Amino acid sequence: MIAEIIFDLETQKLFSEIGSFNPSKLGVSIMSMYVREVSENQEELNGKLLSFWENELEKSWEIFKKARRIIGFNSIKFDSEVLKPYAPVTFSRLPHFDILAYLREKLGHGVSLDALATATLGREKTEVGTKAVAYWQSGKPEDLKKLQAYCEADVLLTRDVYDYAIKNKMLKYRDKWNTLRSVTVDFSYPQEVLDASRQIGLF
Repeated sequence: MIAEIIFDLETQKLFSEIGSFNPSKLGVSIMSMYVREVSENQEELNGKLLSFWENELEKSWEIFKKARRIIGFNSIKFDSEVLKPYAPVTFSRLPHFDILAYLREKLGHGVSLDALATATLGREKTEVGTKAVAYWQSGKPEDLKKLQAYCEADVLLTRDVYDYAIKNKMLKYRDKWNTLRSVTVDFSYPQEVLDASRQIGLF
């Protein structure tokens, strides 16, 4: 069995509010993760959804350390950078798999999660990031509930896009001319991870 985490986070501020494009200054409002085990064929065996507010992030590091793959979307250049003021220095050395980074290398350009989900799954993101910041800054219990629901929905959407790619070896998107495109992908594990998974479990 192979331990995986799919994660996403929301920030307390927008870049326009901090006067720079340094993600580490945005602050974390909430981070959600889907923690699971998959077979060597990358089929899900079990999983659970967890969320951590800023003052609870400390609880997440031991969970991250046990994963053989940490999956995100734009997570290397954005989410991991936002987490820098909170995370152990070893966090960046964990086995991250960034779907957007993979596609940038493959296509030579980026594709949004919403574009992939819409074309591939027929589903859209539930909100936009600016709305998530507004929910946090409101601080009202009903808005914080919406914020958590939004972050968790993005995690599950990322999971479903990733799982589609695992099963079908391709993803779909529409280019800037609104033409439907497909890109072949291979998200399979290297042999050393498969070998290690025979000794290491998550739960």
